[in-house]
Amino acid sequence: MNTEHIKKIAIPILILILLIGLSFGIITPVIDMILLGAIFSYGLKPVSKKIETKIKFKSISVIIAIIIVLIPLILLIAYILFQTAEFALQFINNTAVNMDKNQLLLFLNQNLPTQYHSYTDTIITEFYTILSSILKGILNYIFNLIKSIPYISLELFVLFFSTYYFTKDGARLWEYVETFTPDDKKDFFNELYFQIDNVLKSIFFGHFLTAVILGIIAGIGYFILGYPYGIFLGILTGILQLIPIFGPWPIYTILFVWDIFTGNYIRAIIVLLFGFFLSLSDMYIRPALSSKYADIHPLILFLGFVSGPLVFGIVGFIIGPLLLGITYAVIKSYKINIEKKKEQKE
Repeated sequence: MNTEHIKKIAIPILILILLIGLSFGIITPVIDMILLGAIFSYGLKPVSKKIETKIKFKSISVIIAIIIVLIPLILLIAYILFQTAEFALQFINNTAVNMDKNQLLLFLNQNLPTQYHSYTDTIITEFYTILSSILKGILNYIFNLIKSIPYISLELFVLFFSTYYFTKDGARLWEYVETFTPDDKKDFFNELYFQIDNVLKSIFFGHFLTAVILGIIAGIGYFILGYPYGIFLGILTGILQLIPIFGPWPIYTILFVWDIFTGNYIRAIIVLLFGFFLSLSDMYIRPALSSKYADIHPLILFLGFVSGPLVFGIVGFIIGPLLLGITYAVIKSYKINIEKKKEQKE
């Protein structure tokens, strides 16, 4: 290959790389919303197609799907932040907290040996101090979010538009990728598409849907049992359900301990039994929903849920596990492709 020919190939590639780099720099401030829009579009497509069979207009069906699914989800996040702020303010400022501390101190002094009584007041004071510090940190985070409402509005605007166009024209994007795919790599990309589809379905149906179901059951149960913020506790249960290892047990365990400390022994036993029911339901519902798709290792999801928010903020709870899941699908596709080539050679 002569030097002139190399120059003809290299110059367009360099221009392309430069333009891609500049374009990526431009969208970097809202890249998380674009990724989230692509992810939401995957979940919205079945809803949009169902609506399209009735309306026959694709654009309108996509908008209705967004109104049905995406807007309630954003309102749910706003509700969580509002309830968290309200609880934190009440805990920090409410004088009833001191009554609870005294009640807890009385319980410990009645049930612990005498030699430990001198430590109980210090332990309880430290516990409430640490909890107050955590809640103050959460409040500061929420207040900072409120201060940045103009920027959040811009991000939501990008989210709605990216979700709309990914849902409406996402198939064209894959066709565009296929156009640039060499013929000898088409099998790999078809396998990649299949694996990514399975991974996303596994996470959506096996984990997100399980969390929604158990969150609803938990919220109803806590409300019936008479806990303040019962619905909010149900939402927290659903969020913890998303994270492998955690599940619903932290919420019902804390409620059980609190009822024991406050002398509500009957409700303590009921909430513990209810919690066991939630945990057993998870063992049945999750495999039933995700068994038809890819089996994602719990460590992948755990790292996604823990690390995602550190990189992308609050939306990282969704983006983190899904990106790691897609990476897992790419590696798996590459492995399958290599194995197929080895079989063909043999």
